[in-house]
Amino acid sequence: MSAAAIVVVIYGMQMAKVILVPFLIAVFLALITVRPMLWLQARRVPSIVAALVIVTMIMLILAVVGAILGTSVADFTAAIPVYQARLDTIVDGVVKFIAENIRGDQSIESLGDMVDPGWAMGLAATILNSLKDVLTNTFLIFFTMIFILLEASTVQVKVDAAFGRRESSFDRPRIFLQDLGRYLGIKTIVSMVTGLCAGLLTWSIGLDFPLLWAMLAFLLNYVPTIGSIIAAVPAVLLALVQLGPGEATATAIGFAAINVIFGNLIEPRLMGYGVGISPLVVFLGLVFWGWVFGPVGMLLSVPLTMTVKLALESDARTRWVAILLGSERDAEYELRSRASEKTA
Repeated sequence: MSAAAIVVVIYGMQMAKVILVPFLIAVFLALITVRPMLWLQARRVPSIVAALVIVTMIMLILAVVGAILGTSVADFTAAIPVYQARLDTIVDGVVKFIAENIRGDQSIESLGDMVDPGWAMGLAATILNSLKDVLTNTFLIFFTMIFILLEASTVQVKVDAAFGRRESSFDRPRIFLQDLGRYLGIKTIVSMVTGLCAGLLTWSIGLDFPLLWAMLAFLLNYVPTIGSIIAAVPAVLLALVQLGPGEATATAIGFAAINVIFGNLIEPRLMGYGVGISPLVVFLGLVFWGWVFGPVGMLLSVPLTMTVKLALESDARTRWVAILLGSERDAEYELRSRASEKTA
C-alpha cells in the first residue's frame, strides 16, 4: 500500500508540476529571505512592509536579470545551429586525422557519427529557456512568497494558541527550517560569486554571451560536482568553435579553478558538517527530480534532496537514512562524535 501511495504521489507531482514548480521556487526564495525580513521586523518595521520590501527588491533584481538574460538566451538559441555545424566540422576533422595518421583504421571514422558534441549547448539552452518559462508566473511566485513570509512570523503563535503546545515542542521543526534556510542562504551566496567569476572569466577571454555563462554557472552551482561540469562544457565548446583550442583550454582551466576554490575549499568550510550529500545521491536526485519536474527540477534537485535529508536527520528514528544519504565527510564526523561520547 505504501509503495502504491508513493507512486500515486509522484505521478500527481508530475501532473501538477505547472503549479508546483513556481510554488517550490517561492518556498525556496522565502527560506532564503526570511532572515532579512525578521531582521527588519526586529527594528520595528511592520510585517507587511518588511515582506513587501524584500519581495520588491527580488522582483527588481530578477526583472533586470531576466530582461538581459532573455535577450542572450534568444540570441544563443538562434546561433546554436551555426555553432553545432562548426563543432561537427572540428570533430569530423579530428576523427579523420586519428583514423588516417594514428590508428590507420578507417573504421574509426564511423565513431564520428555516434558523437554529438553539441548536446551540451542544447542542454544549456533548454535549461535556461525552461527557467524563463517558469518565471512567466512571476505574480504567482511573488504573491506566494509574500504570504509565506507573513506567515513565518506568526505561525508559532497560531499553532500554540490552537493546540496549546509548549514552545519546546517547536524546537525540532525550528532547527530543521533554520538549517535548511542556512544551507540555501550560503549556497545562494556562493553560487552568486561563482556565477560572477564565470562571467568575468568568459568576458575576459572574449567568449560570446558571458552573462549567459554567468547565469548558468550560478544556477548549476546548486548541483555539486555534476553541475559545475554541465556549466563548463558548453562554454568550453563555444570557446573551441569561436576562438580556438588555446582559449578553450584556458576556459576549461578557469572553470576548474573556480570549482575547486569555491566548491571544494570555501563552501565546505562555510557549510560545516551535516549538509553534504553523497555524489551518487546527487546524481540519482538529479535524474529523479528532473524526471518529475523537468529541467527546472534538475536545478532544484539538490535543495529538494537536502530538504528530505534534513527532515530525516531531525528525527532520531530516521537519522540513519540521512547518514546514508549524506557525504562520507559527514559520516566520518558522525563516527567521531559517537566515539567521543563513549569515551566521555
